[in-house]
Amino acid sequence: MKNFLSLIRFPNLVIMLLAQLLVRQYLVFPERTWDQAISWPFLVLLVATLCVAAAGYIINDYYDLKIDRINKPDRIVVGKGLSRRKAMMIHLYLSAAGVFLGILLGVRVGVVMFGAAMLLWGYSAQFKKRPFLGNATIALLSAAMVLVVPLQADKATLAVWAYGVFSFLISLIREIIKDMEDVQGDASFRCRTLPIVLGIPKTKWVLYLLLAIFLLFTLYVITERWHEPLFAMYLFVGVVLPTVVLLRQLYYADRKREFTQLSWLCKGIMVTGICSMLVLH
Repeated sequence: MKNFLSLIRFPNLVIMLLAQLLVRQYLVFPERTWDQAISWPFLVLLVATLCVAAAGYIINDYYDLKIDRINKPDRIVVGKGLSRRKAMMIHLYLSAAGVFLGILLGVRVGVVMFGAAMLLWGYSAQFKKRPFLGNATIALLSAAMVLVVPLQADKATLAVWAYGVFSFLISLIREIIKDMEDVQGDASFRCRTLPIVLGIPKTKWVLYLLLAIFLLFTLYVITERWHEPLFAMYLFVGVVLPTVVLLRQLYYADRKREFTQLSWLCKGIMVTGICSMLVLH
């Protein structure tokens, strides 16, 4: 069980679950109580999202087995605790279940789930080996995880789009940092990620630009919500200040361990950003 939970990245699935719950309650239906907002169709959406995401993690490990022996030898499950054949079968079952549940919720949600499943397969097989393409794919899927909630409810708001942009930017930044972390194994198997194509120093400049855009976007949201001092202060302390720390640490980072720490810091910023919905009026 421990190996399976590690394979499907259980902590990441919990973050996805939390994000969609908060979007539903605080952005889509803020006027409702929890028991009114959490309907059966929404619970089906949660299960569909988790199935597709878990399937994506499995197929990623399936294709990354040789690379992970260099980058993450202590975290290998496929081919060790679980055969590649079984991993592929679980992936297919979970993907099919996610798409089927999506179709039950309507054509639009079904298309999103099918598209997400295909993008995750493409990412694992090819996209992640190309400069920027793999990073942008995961960032797009992170935004879709937020935006599919109002799509299912047929009720979109400007705030939902803002959190979608937030998810896209911070995920894009984190994915590029993860490529810097894994550059040794990726280079051994002829992957063409940004750090390999541009080198670490130039990739840092790409990140400086993205972090500047992310900071400007967050500061703009703060100014727009200045009449909500608790929310504005939360964003400043929970998102802006950690991002400034990330910028500073990125400047000095040049080792795998340091890039790993930066990746965790990005995930922390992602979680604090998601939790800001709790103080949004």
